[in-house]
Amino acid sequence: MDFGERLQELRKEKGISREELARALQVSYSAIAKYETNVRKPDQETLKKIADYFDVTVDYLLGRSNHRQLTRRDERDIEKIIEETRHRIENTEGLLLDGEILSQEDVDAIINAMRVGLEMAKLRNKEKYGRKKKK
Repeated sequence: MDFGERLQELRKEKGISREELARALQVSYSAIAKYETNVRKPDQETLKKIADYFDVTVDYLLGRSNHRQLTRRDERDIEKIIEETRHRIENTEGLLLDGEILSQEDVDAIINAMRVGLEMAKLRNKEKYGRKKKK
């Protein structure tokens, strides 16, 4: 299923019109129509707004996964890894890049990138192994 079909399916499941979705996302009606007919793709910011609005992942919207969202356990697992990593970074003398200590802003950016990567890995594993995988 492509992006346009997924968007239309989600909108209909929620029982809202293109106009209502356009207002909620602060885009034009024609933008929604073009997204649903695959004439145009949303930018990254709009794609994230759509995913948040429908409570699904961006990968699901793009057809890269059939899992709409992570489970609470998945989210807890990811947060545990993130917090352990943050703790390790903050309890060292500093994380270096090219001999310079990274700023807190840089560390936060790295942590956010890790979170996205871990979420994608969890979803891909669900796709690959389904519910049979145990750990």
